[in-house]
Amino acid sequence: MEQIKTKSQSFWELVRFALIALIIVIPIRLFVAEPFIVSGLSMFPTFNNGDYLIVDKLSYELGSPKRDDVVVFRYPGDTTKFFIKRIIGLPNETVDIKGNDVTITNAGHPNGFKLDQPFVLNPANNDTHLVLKSDEYFVMGDNRSASSDSRYWGPVKRNLLQGKPFLRLLPINKIDVLPGGYKQI
Repeated sequence: MEQIKTKSQSFWELVRFALIALIIVIPIRLFVAEPFIVSGLSMFPTFNNGDYLIVDKLSYELGSPKRDDVVVFRYPGDTTKFFIKRIIGLPNETVDIKGNDVTITNAGHPNGFKLDQPFVLNPANNDTHLVLKSDEYFVMGDNRSASSDSRYWGPVKRNLLQGKPFLRLLPINKIDVLPGGYKQI
């Protein structure tokens, strides 16, 4: 024999379902993954205006950011805004930019080494010298001639880093896992 549910029972089942969904979704959204829409062309050709990304927030809680990671972070000048750039300099390193050449000096390379940057399509001629502190990162857009980045407003502190792109969901023809990934040889 089939039971007929009252409107009250259906309502409470819906409330229970909504609560369970919130208990699952909110922690994931706060601590694991977050949606992000790219605004602007500072990361072109790696990312275009309007690309829809899912940002992995957990990996930087468990490990350290690496050189060449694409990172989403809170803009140091206004922490209500989010930017996306590529990590160029790591804590305690010295970043020297002469024209289009980026040289990194650190404990392992006291004479410095030039970065290989095949992801840069539109270089910009800049001269910059910056020594990073133990909690600072130097970030730059891949579209150097159209990027507001550490060359202009300084380094990004570790606590402002939110995560790195894990998925590109839009545009559909560019769906990708770990978009923007590149490793130095």
